Amino acid sequence: MSATPSPSPDQPAPAAGANPGLRDVTVVIAAWRAAGTIGRAVASALAQPEATEVVVVDDASGDGDATIRAAMVADDRSGRLKILGLQRNAGPSAARNLAIRESTAAWIAILDSDDFMEPGRLGKLLALADQDYDLLADDLMQVPDGKPVAEGKPLWFRDNNVPVDVDFRFFIDSNITRASRMRRELGFLKPLVRRAMLERHGLAYDEGMRLGEDYDLYARALSLGARMRLIPWTGYVSVMRGNSLSLNHGRTDLAALEASDDRLLASGRLSAADVRLVKKHRFTTRSRIVWIDFMARLKRKNLAGAAGVILKDVRQAPYVLGGLGRIVTRRFGGGKKV
Repeated sequence: MSATPSPSPDQPAPAAGANPGLRDVTVVIAAWRAAGTIGRAVASALAQPEATEVVVVDDASGDGDATIRAAMVADDRSGRLKILGLQRNAGPSAARNLAIRESTAAWIAILDSDDFMEPGRLGKLLALADQDYDLLADDLMQVPDGKPVAEGKPLWFRDNNVPVDVDFRFFIDSNITRASRMRRELGFLKPLVRRAMLERHGLAYDEGMRLGEDYDLYARALSLGARMRLIPWTGYVSVMRGNSLSLNHGRTDLAALEASDDRLLASGRLSAADVRLVKKHRFTTRSRIVWIDFMARLKRKNLAGAAGVILKDVRQAPYVLGGLGRIVTRRFGGGKKV
């Protein structure tokens, strides 16, 4: 299927279908060359009784329909599985927006094509559906590819199991990378999202983003007053793969993430404290861009150009020097060559 023109991130998507039940869930799966994992993802979604729709969007995989066929094999013939396709590769945001437009349930659950859900997850989250939250999230169980779930580690609840109300400031702060703490970015979460909230504020995924698109959507929602609840793990399994885009990103992807923060800063709806935190998050993204620019010049033996990258913003010097120190340690300390 060819996608119709998509709404801009802050324009309402057209409503689809009749009034859905208040506890119905559409599970959205964007897939690109996912023949090896999509069947497991689809089966896990169809195993959730609350999933009234499972919408798979093949993002122009170009794999001879292998991804689509693998998704179809997992169909339980309940009539809940819908498979759509984009004619050109447009990224996960575009695929998800199409799925959301073509679905009707009151709640939307995003499931990555290489992840899966344990039985009972949606029901446990929907136990909070009457408490006026717009995003209902459980912790992620991060499991190395090929390992059993029992060997996974939770993203957030490591020291206690006390549920958290996540506001805008708490969310942004969690996504700021700091050397002094382990990475626990709440932007990785896959909450249930109330469709009515998206429609009320005219929110959709930013189709210019292929990295941090979840962070961007949640941040915009929270900045508009959405309420988010985070509870301990109920069944979302995040499979950690070495070739994941979140681990292997390019300059264009990072620039789009930086632009997302710029839009928040320009929105006029942030407090002074909010602005300070968003600027800190933007700074960490800029650090990674500076590193890419610095190394590109260094590899071309353009020492003046590499120095110029740092001089444009000397606050980034510690980050660059730290990266160089790690390279030296790996090369001359017996570690893996970078």
